[in-house]
Amino acid sequence: MSMIQVENLTRMFGSKRAVDNISFDVREGEILGFLGPNGAGKTTTMRILSCFIPATGGKVRIDGLDVFGDSLEVRRKIGYLPENVPLYPDMRVNEYLGYRCSLKGLSGRKRRRRMTEVLEMCSLTEVRKTIIGKLSKGYRQRVGLADALVHEPQVLILDEPTIGLDPNQIRHIRNLIKSLAGKHTVILSSHILPEVEMVCERVLIMKNGKIVASDTPGNLVGLMKGNMHVMAEIMAPEDLVRKSIESLAGVVRLTLTPNAGWMQVTCECAKGVDIREDIFRLVRANDWVLRELRVEKKHLEDVFIEVTAEDSVLPEEKVS
Repeated sequence: MSMIQVENLTRMFGSKRAVDNISFDVREGEILGFLGPNGAGKTTTMRILSCFIPATGGKVRIDGLDVFGDSLEVRRKIGYLPENVPLYPDMRVNEYLGYRCSLKGLSGRKRRRRMTEVLEMCSLTEVRKTIIGKLSKGYRQRVGLADALVHEPQVLILDEPTIGLDPNQIRHIRNLIKSLAGKHTVILSSHILPEVEMVCERVLIMKNGKIVASDTPGNLVGLMKGNMHVMAEIMAPEDLVRKSIESLAGVVRLTLTPNAGWMQVTCECAKGVDIREDIFRLVRANDWVLRELRVEKKHLEDVFIEVTAEDSVLPEEKVS
């Protein structure tokens, strides 16, 4: 079942088409990575979904409700964390969250329960009486996330939730977001692509206001263009290693780098050719020492760079 349905969404700023006739769905309980270079239109799209700005054209439904016609009802179902969190620096953390609970209709026992829960979830319990203006940027980011979660929304829209956090805090927020899967539908925008790869079930990439790729991280990596690269570390004379590997069928380009008696081998293979077994047989036949033999793995970052480069798209790309 789709929690979010976007059809032919367009947003103009003067003559500039920031969002260009895009369509996509997000399933209930899914975590969707929403990516794109600066100016791609992703933040504008998230602001439209969050009822912060109107669209120029198209339709958006959240839990079956029209974002434009049922704005107040939709807002009750959404928790939104913008990139620059708007907080009141003169309020204490617990005062601010209490104020936000009041605005979101929480009172009495439920309000106290949810404040305690989000303070613990976002590791804010120890600073709950601290004035927000005295908190670090990372802690302020966590206050914004607690605010987005406090009313138990069905949909969470998180724009750069780990910005300004240290590695330990990033790991905590990553695990928190992963734990939300199934209970909440999450749209996550981040420039930390390894985090997106670890957290998100599906990724949508925008460029120039359009969707240029949409699939699971694994499938997108599998669609990447380019030949396989085999990496190896062999202890053997350079000239023998070069001559032996260059003679293998399917070798397109070979690079050898000496390193403290070892030969670091990078071998580009023809499309569809994997020479790892051939290299292993060479090592065994020549009584060389092999320390490493692997295929260079592609990652979501490689996909992002490829599909957002000028005049570049994935072959057979899957676009919603």
